[in-house]
Amino acid sequence: MFRMVQVFRMVQGQRLILASGSPRRKELLSGIGLSFETSVPGSDESILPGESAMKMVERLALRKAWAIAENNRQAWVLGADTTVVLHGEILGKPEDAKDAERMLSGLQGSTHEVVGAFAVINAARAIEHVEVHRTSVTMIPLSPEVIREYVQSGEPMDKAGSYAVQGIGASLVSTVDGSYTNVVGLNLAATLQALQRFGAVDAATR
Repeated sequence: MFRMVQVFRMVQGQRLILASGSPRRKELLSGIGLSFETSVPGSDESILPGESAMKMVERLALRKAWAIAENNRQAWVLGADTTVVLHGEILGKPEDAKDAERMLSGLQGSTHEVVGAFAVINAARAIEHVEVHRTSVTMIPLSPEVIREYVQSGEPMDKAGSYAVQGIGASLVSTVDGSYTNVVGLNLAATLQALQRFGAVDAATR
């Protein structure tokens, strides 16, 4: 049985706000014992005409973070955005069950890319930092029946690409090349490294 050990902590006097309502991102930060608040921005997440996936996630991560940082200038604000790309097509959240089945039919038996960005902003210190990371994911071949059953579970309905690698969808994935947590919704290692460089997070000591 493993004992819960806190490896990282916020530096005393520093405050972190996660600019997201995503349960996955909350779980990732909570899982390492980091103290933070959450505030959900009301940002428009529409894709701009001709915009690449990398530019889109970078823009949205920054927009979400700034939406909260404007009124919390002393805090460290973390924004993030994630999307799925298959043969150049950006796959966002499905509109309905039929759309989810369409996406999964394209993803099954092939390799796609998960593109994720995070932005760290501290307005008072004039710090704006953003990173984009890509992870390759390969799915096993899936029959239409399996796809239909998975969609009926409800899990795909609020996920980019119509699957959750940390949920039932883990059984559909054969390999992950790159950051696993980037696929979940936030490259946790890269985020912590950035926060450490800026002096917001430090290694926990007993």
